[in-house]
Amino acid sequence: MEQKPVLQESYTKRSIAGKQAFSAKGFFLQWEWMLVLILLLVIGINTSLSPYFLSPGSLRDGTMAFLDKAFIVFPMALVMILRDIDISVGSTVALSSVVMATAYNKLGIPMGAALLICLAVGALCGFINGYLIVKFKELSAVIITLGTMILYRGIAYIILENQASGNFPEWFKLFGWGYVNGIPLILILFVIAAAVYSLLLHKTTFGRQIYAIGNNPTASRFSGVQLDRIKIIVFTLTGLMAAVTAIFLASRMGSTRPNVANMYELDVIAMAALGGISTAGGKGRMAGTIIAIFIIGYLQYGLGLINISSQTLLIIIGLLLIFAVAVPKLKVRRKTR
Repeated sequence: MEQKPVLQESYTKRSIAGKQAFSAKGFFLQWEWMLVLILLLVIGINTSLSPYFLSPGSLRDGTMAFLDKAFIVFPMALVMILRDIDISVGSTVALSSVVMATAYNKLGIPMGAALLICLAVGALCGFINGYLIVKFKELSAVIITLGTMILYRGIAYIILENQASGNFPEWFKLFGWGYVNGIPLILILFVIAAAVYSLLLHKTTFGRQIYAIGNNPTASRFSGVQLDRIKIIVFTLTGLMAAVTAIFLASRMGSTRPNVANMYELDVIAMAALGGISTAGGKGRMAGTIIAIFIIGYLQYGLGLINISSQTLLIIIGLLLIFAVAVPKLKVRRKTR
């Protein structure tokens, strides 16, 4: 009886690595290291231009001049990762501060309650933006927030016309000029906000859903991700943080008027984009965004010490924004060749 040959199959073991192997080259070629070099360059230039810049006191107190708008950068990063944009943040700051001042000075509402009203107005403005964006999907976020930018600023002018409103209580100055053990209060609150938003984006399911939506909205929807709800939450957070900025700005200035926070949206978007937040959505980290805040902030503060005009600052920020958008595109082209 003839025996049939037995075929022996050979199997090779395969293993899937849970983590990617560490690469020193890949680590040091990350965008954040480029931002560190830019920050050092900005500090070096400012030091050569002004002898008053490079000192612990100047570097510490300089943060009080630009960290108010930095609170909006964190939720703006989430908005941009979602493939959206919000250009109404400056107008939201103006409207929130005007309502707060009017509630305190004209309606006699206690300042503590006026602060809560300010936060509520900002959150409402953000909610309206988010609701309109998910309700009218055929319209881009740029068009919708352009409309609300004009609307919110117009309401602020209706309330105060072109007048200033101040006379805040003495303790209100602590938000803009206060110290805690020699450290500016605004810097302490900025660090807390940076930690909260970093954890929210990188360590929670909500953050992973934001990345998923930014990478592929259609696939995310079929995977059960509630796109509309997440967008409304993110835009509401943006409005809320704009109201936080309104409190710090009004405290630092001692008053408010309808034209405050003009062009804030340019600085905020520039900080997020320079920090590596992709304008195409789905990419970016908070670490780069935080470094970019100090790059643009110290650039404005240092050049302000030598009385550089605001128009020149706008040109420099615009060039940085073009640089932030162009460099990643060049890297992609090199890889595809």
